[in-house]
Amino acid sequence: MSHSTRCAACKSLRRRCTKDCVLAPYFPPTNPQRFACIHKIFGASNTTKMLEQLPLHLRSVAADCMSFEASSRVEDPVYGSVRIISRLQEQIIEAQSELEKTNGEIAFHKAQQQLQQQQMQQLQMIHAVAQEGEDQPSWLNSNQQDPFSNVNQQLFGDYNYSGTFCGFEF
Repeated sequence: MSHSTRCAACKSLRRRCTKDCVLAPYFPPTNPQRFACIHKIFGASNTTKMLEQLPLHLRSVAADCMSFEASSRVEDPVYGSVRIISRLQEQIIEAQSELEKTNGEIAFHKAQQQLQQQQMQQLQMIHAVAQEGEDQPSWLNSNQQDPFSNVNQQLFGDYNYSGTFCGFEF
């Protein structure tokens, strides 16, 4: 028994489309160009054999793959789908190179930021030490004595001041 309308494959081959036509589910009459490309590249007999050898659940994917390969081969008879694959591989390589460059720039900026943070911490430490030193004169270190003590001793000697002056005792 034949279908009410023939599939694109049977129309192209000018034959009756039987109920068990292997090509009918994958080449509807609404898209005759799909089968035309496949027929031109693979041939009807090879296409039928390839689809018959596959389980039913994989035939649709195989028909789509054959259609893609055939249309690519019609557009570019020398390279076919290989040209598309090559372009995609080149794009992947370019993207990886750009990613590596970007990661390098990020690492550089992070290192630069860490260096700036270290310098800021050092400046803060220096500032903190300087503030601690402001409590006593800068010329007076903790291990030195008052430079005026010698002068006081030379002028006044060991003289002990005691007495009263204007009502104050010293």
